[in-house]
Amino acid sequence: MAATMHAFANGAELARNLADKVAASLSAAIDARGAATFAVSGGSTPKRFFQELSARDLDWTKVTITLVDERFVPADNPRSNHLLVAENLLQNKAKAANFLPLYQAAASVEDAAKLATKATETIGNPFDVAILGMGGDGHTASFFPDGSNLKAALDPKTPRGIITMEADGAGEPRLTFTFSSLQDAKLLVLHIEGESKKDVLAKAEGAGDEAEMPIRAILRRAVSPVEIYWAP
Repeated sequence: MAATMHAFANGAELARNLADKVAASLSAAIDARGAATFAVSGGSTPKRFFQELSARDLDWTKVTITLVDERFVPADNPRSNHLLVAENLLQNKAKAANFLPLYQAAASVEDAAKLATKATETIGNPFDVAILGMGGDGHTASFFPDGSNLKAALDPKTPRGIITMEADGAGEPRLTFTFSSLQDAKLLVLHIEGESKKDVLAKAEGAGDEAEMPIRAILRRAVSPVEIYWAP
């Protein structure tokens, strides 16, 4: 399904507009069924957006937030996506939201994935909103080009839930929602910033294998239309 590009003059303008869009989508879900679900990405890119969204006026007590992916590290680790969300999104009015982490204190990342899948089953599906990022190598979530479980992660027949991923560029082992868990979010957003990321996106939109640039799976096969939010 064709993606829609929303280009902004700078990151601050993008953050405001994306926060408005997400707040409206979450509010609509709450109005429709009394609850909303929201999956967010990590990294440095979403910080400003998180801060903008955290101040939006909606019934955060009815919002459940989780992560698209996570490193297999405790929540207080500086590289934890949980910590990023806690410090930037779960603040202000959004402090009242329910947060479901992916990291689980388990003997192995495989055991943690099983526990995280069970913990997130309560969210239901599809997500009302899922925000993805993209790395310079074309990865999204923890779908890395050389990922240990990439084929299974991108297979639409792989059940919804959490799968493990290890890759040279990943650092720590990862926990990531599968493609099947993300591709039908009611609002599916790819949030990217910087001229170099725009070049990566242009390459991803061209011919080539999904295994080379896994973001292609989202761009080509997602059931929901992808809304791209970009700023230089």
